[in-house]
Formats: sequence, C-alpha cells, structure tokens
Amino acid sequence: MSTTEVLVARGRRLAAGAGALTAAVALGATLSIAAPAQATPGPNVGSTAKPFGTVTTKMGLSARQYPSTDSAVKGYYRHHTQVGLMCKVRTQSVGGNTVWYLTREERPAWVAAKYVTNNGYVKYCKDVQRNRVQPGNNNAAKHAVG
Repeated sequence: MSTTEVLVARGRRLAAGAGALTAAVALGATLSIAAPAQATPGPNVGSTAKPFGTVTTKMGLSARQYPSTDSAVKGYYRHHTQVGLMCKVRTQSVGGNTVWYLTREERPAWVAAKYVTNNGYVKYCKDVQRNRVQPGNNNAAKHAVG
C-alpha cells in the first residue's frame, strides 16, 4: 500500500467518526501532503511584496529610455544586480523575448526581460495606474506598446 493510499485511508476513518467538517479538513490535509506544491500564476492577493528582477547576463544590462534597443541608454546594471520592476510591455524582440520591464528606480528606465529573471508576478503596464507608472512625470509608458 502506497503512502498516499495510507493517508487517504486514515483520512476516511477520521472523517467517518467526526462529521462533514472534519472530513473536509482531513481530505484537504491528505491532498496537500500527497500532492507536490504548484505555483499559481498571477498576483498573490494581499501580498505587499513588490516584484524585482536579477540581471542574468555576465556583460551587464543597459537601461533604456524606451523599450527598444534603438532608444538612448540611461544607465547600466551589472551582473547579479537586483532591480525593482514596476510593470511590463510586449514590444521589440530581444533574443526571441518580446517582454520589457519598466524599473522602479529613482529614474525609471526600460530593461529587456531576456536578461532579467524576475522573482514574482509583474503586471502589464496597461493594468497599472497611470500615476504609478510615471513617477516624476516620466513619459516612458506613453511610448510603450502593450
């Protein structure tokens, strides 16, 4: 008899004697123990953590005025630098990845997602309030596609 079957049998015996509420709790506990953890897509409700990304390219990453490689370079991030991410857009492809992130830095800039590993869910810029996308009257989001 497998571990899952033993746990299910224990859950059933417990539920039979304790009522419907206990059955639901026992079954939930049995399933959470037997099933592997799975990530859920989308934002965590009630979470106050702001997403950030880590620069993965060893050569570093240019921060640009607009989400395009033709745009002016406003800054530079070194390898393993953590960068706050405000939102994302889909625009020019970089290495097959069309996502660009708007940073949450003092002077917001755009970075190609191809070279950034994010730690959480980053909303699309169209879903973020306009006054939060453009801190300091930055007009970068007006020129973004997505």
